[in-house]
Amino acid sequence: MEKERITGAEALMRSLEHQGVKTLFGYPGGSIMPTFDALYGHRDKLNHILVRHEQGAAHAAQGFARVSGEVGVCLVTSGPGATNTITGVADAMIDSTPIVVIAGQVATSFLGTDAFQEVDLVGVTQPISKWSYQIRRAEDVAWAVARAFYIAKSGRPGPVVLDFTKNAQIEMVDYEPVNLDFIRSYDPIPDTDRVQLQQAADLINAAERPFVLVGQGVELGNAQEELRAFLEKADIPCGRTLLGLSAIPTSHPLNKGMLGMHGNLGPNVKTNECDVLIAVGMRFDDRVTGKVDTYAKQAKIIHMDIDPSEIDKNVKVDVAVLGDCKETLADLIRLVRPNKHTDWIASFDEYAETEFEHVIAKEIFPKAGPLNMGEVVRVVSEASNNEAILVTDVGQNQMMAARYFNYTKNRSIVTSGGLGTMGFGVPAAIGATFGCPDRTVCAFMGDGGLQMNLQELGTIMEQQAPVKMILLNNNYLGNVRQWQAMFFGRRYSFTPMVNPDYMKIAEAYGIPSRRVINREDLQEAVHEMLNTEGPFLLEACVIEEGNVLPMTPPGGTVNEMLLEC
Repeated sequence: MEKERITGAEALMRSLEHQGVKTLFGYPGGSIMPTFDALYGHRDKLNHILVRHEQGAAHAAQGFARVSGEVGVCLVTSGPGATNTITGVADAMIDSTPIVVIAGQVATSFLGTDAFQEVDLVGVTQPISKWSYQIRRAEDVAWAVARAFYIAKSGRPGPVVLDFTKNAQIEMVDYEPVNLDFIRSYDPIPDTDRVQLQQAADLINAAERPFVLVGQGVELGNAQEELRAFLEKADIPCGRTLLGLSAIPTSHPLNKGMLGMHGNLGPNVKTNECDVLIAVGMRFDDRVTGKVDTYAKQAKIIHMDIDPSEIDKNVKVDVAVLGDCKETLADLIRLVRPNKHTDWIASFDEYAETEFEHVIAKEIFPKAGPLNMGEVVRVVSEASNNEAILVTDVGQNQMMAARYFNYTKNRSIVTSGGLGTMGFGVPAAIGATFGCPDRTVCAFMGDGGLQMNLQELGTIMEQQAPVKMILLNNNYLGNVRQWQAMFFGRRYSFTPMVNPDYMKIAEAYGIPSRRVINREDLQEAVHEMLNTEGPFLLEACVIEEGNVLPMTPPGGTVNEMLLEC
């Protein structure tokens, strides 16, 4: 059969379709124009979402990937178009999100001449991506795309960057699709050491106070059922990281809450009381460990992860179980004995009661005063039957949303965990509506984060993306203000915000909106938002100097959380 001769740009389109891509996010420009011209002929198969800023394209691709389990794709031009995606690439790298960024580049003959809109994108992105490659010839397009998608989604997922020179876009090539499931010297799933696996099982079987830390790796590996079966057979309580919150339902009796600086009191305290600590698909981030020198020193530590570089990186472990956690958890289930840790599990209750009395009840059931962030979150969660996808921006809105939203389904939280990117929320929520169009997407944000990518309201307007935006407006850069209050003598250096009229902004974009100030109007306003077809902006005017508690002070020990400030 004779191969068809086509342009490199057309080869890219066909290669994307061959990878199963149906949705991509992007913004055209000079150096990528031949590719956008080719895209014009593929509009029936490739749904291109025109964002208003290239950073929005990267974050939308992240949101799409996180909820769908597929690779998110964005298509941008060279120079500033490409560099605008770099925050999204870095964010995807640290949060293990599979995206492929395809950027235009000047023609090969102009490389290194400081040509118009030329940037060494490969050099810039190599440290913050799984793979970065420059396509200089049309004949390399199909191979590069196949390799990019394989690397992005295999093993520990992450971002890949393809720098697509203009000459490669217009050159002719005999196209043939490429399938790839192996790269020499790249081992995405390491072999599991059966001796280490048995040692882990022996420690768990002998443990009196075992505790499991659940990370996003459980979601990425689709190991939610295996996790639950393991916890229930061995009767082990668990805490979840920020990105692992929806790996097990909030209401599960073995779920004891969120780990970390603003997590729940019980899981943090008990980390330093357990005798065996089992970390599954998490990287011992500093926001989880607090002061490493005092972290779980009494415990034998088992670390189950797909990435060998994470072993002993932050916390020294006793047993390392490498491999895909869907498989290693299944293996562990066969090796552990049915057990009961009734007294140990019950010991979490006093901390839950203390936290409820001193923090939670005041936050979600206030008797008077302005609206609290936590109560708004809980009302939205309950009104959505606890089945919505939670997307957050970064700051107090993120921590409050994570703490007080309830999770009943997998892949239900999309947030910038490792990089902490303000401006993430709106574009990521747009991507989530395309990744899971059958689910409600509720995006919480602060007044600071919303304004960082406010232009993406234009994308919502054009696409009628049904994002339910909840603005927790406290007229501050709230998280920084809280730290200034607690650690800098209440010197509020450039954290008060002078805000625009968000209702008028929403009106300008044709987005229905409502502002709620009084508590008695909250339920009705949330009901209106959730029952309005398409997008909606709900501005909740919340207490200006509210604080996220409990809190482990920076550099503090996890079992010494502050309940007030």
